[in-house]
Amino acid sequence: GFDSHHPLQFKMAAQILPLTLLACLAETLTMMGAFAFPAMLPGFIQQWGLTHSEAGWITGLYFAGYVATVPLLMGFTDRVDARRIWLLGVGLTVVAWMGFALFAEGFWSALCFHVVGGAGLAGTYMPGLKMVLDRIGLSQQGRVVAFYTACFSLGTASSFLVAGWVEALYGWSYVFLIAAGSALLAGALVGVGVKPLKVERERDSKPLRQVLNFALVIQNRNAMGFIFAYGIHAWELFAMRTWLVAFLAFSLASNSVVSGSYLQPTEIATISAMIAMIASIVGQELARVMGAKQMVTVTMLLSTLVASGLGFTASWPYLLVIVLVLLYSIMVQLDSSALTAAVVAAATPKTRGVTLAVHSMVGFVGGIFGPLAMGIVLDLSGDGEHLVSWGLAFASLGVVGLLGPAALHFLVDRRGG
Repeated sequence: GFDSHHPLQFKMAAQILPLTLLACLAETLTMMGAFAFPAMLPGFIQQWGLTHSEAGWITGLYFAGYVATVPLLMGFTDRVDARRIWLLGVGLTVVAWMGFALFAEGFWSALCFHVVGGAGLAGTYMPGLKMVLDRIGLSQQGRVVAFYTACFSLGTASSFLVAGWVEALYGWSYVFLIAAGSALLAGALVGVGVKPLKVERERDSKPLRQVLNFALVIQNRNAMGFIFAYGIHAWELFAMRTWLVAFLAFSLASNSVVSGSYLQPTEIATISAMIAMIASIVGQELARVMGAKQMVTVTMLLSTLVASGLGFTASWPYLLVIVLVLLYSIMVQLDSSALTAAVVAAATPKTRGVTLAVHSMVGFVGGIFGPLAMGIVLDLSGDGEHLVSWGLAFASLGVVGLLGPAALHFLVDRRGG
């Protein structure tokens, strides 16, 4: 444990805390546009005449851009300072959201800019974590991972909140302009506040092909068990985040008696993401006590149980639906930091970058197909205009969610969990 009276540990904490806070702030700022499209989804569906499947594609291809680029970008963080990769990711993020604000006018243009935005996230999210880990000691890495990954939810919350407020006042294009400006600000903060780090490497013995040497990761059964579980977690998480505002809007419209003082769907989505951030940090502490394997297994089983019934509650009193949504958000996010921390712990120092690359890639493959699969279920079961349609859509998340505990059972041994 940490002893604040020990001079060396106190000095380390004094160095770690500002760096961690700066990285978390930068992460939040770069994510301002990440969930802007889902936050404004009902309006885009109506304005651009999108089907639910097309809306799912636009969101899913954001994560496809991530998956396509994260192996190379994260692999390079074992060879060069992750700070350089992070700054490249910021540049891609600015291009994506500036382009979306100025040129997006329908399905194909939105799709293209979302792919670039996903590449920007690939250059900032996990490289940002690696940037911090490379600059601190081993003893505090678990908690740093927990706080950093939990701030993904803070970025999500900020994205939903800003999108809801700004769209209502000025229109959707200004939402993406603000997102581009926020990314620029993050780049300036890290550029000034994080000093460059010289990465030791043997150029001749580490050819470029080793950047994508996934065999070293695949051979690590404990790491792969948690990585597969993370993919299922991401499937459920990003599907829920993509369709949450639309589901709440449907629930709101289904209630015959609703007070005008109720929070709007984007505001509820913001609150759910903030609560999820706290849940993620708490989950990592629970994993330290219970063991990661057991804690994640229990959490994922509870999450699938809630998901299987949530969609069928849309016509219930709106306040009760809000409570259930917040409960589900807690269940979905409780295992997020624990999964990433378990992967970091299972990796060797020399393969940490490529292990996190595989971790991110598998996770965000779930991010591609989760929103898309849920959109397809909505289209096939009544275009999201009936209670059964939403019930089946959320139930599909419950079915997929069972694969996570299965991966942990078959791949992770007791020492790994």
